[in-house]
Amino acid sequence: MTGASWPLQVAILAALRPALAPVAVLDDVPQGRAFPYVVIGEDVTTPGPLVDADAEEIDATLHVWSRYAGRKEAKKLMGAIKAALHDQPLPVVGHDLVLLRFAFETLFLEPDGLTRHGVLRFRALLLPSA
Repeated sequence: MTGASWPLQVAILAALRPALAPVAVLDDVPQGRAFPYVVIGEDVTTPGPLVDADAEEIDATLHVWSRYAGRKEAKKLMGAIKAALHDQPLPVVGHDLVLLRFAFETLFLEPDGLTRHGVLRFRALLLPSA
């Protein structure tokens, strides 16, 4: 069985980059990067809840970073992310994406008092392609 985590990340990046342009969607943030930007974050993979032993359930986290005065910019980005991913049939190489569902979001002010940090999580269920 080939894990679905990396192919899912590639599919998420491919869906988000055009949907959020010109805002950058990154896997790693270079030092000094201008705001706003979105970062592919952590994921957790567990066996899927199906009879098929090769099913994988992945909780994928995305981070939105903004220095806009207020919540507007971050919330607009979070809404665009949900629209681009929730219930969308993303092509995931080597896997069949059974579902991709929005699970939660939160937005808070970082301790620097300037930076808004939004966190979104999506749950995906994938099966290896036949």
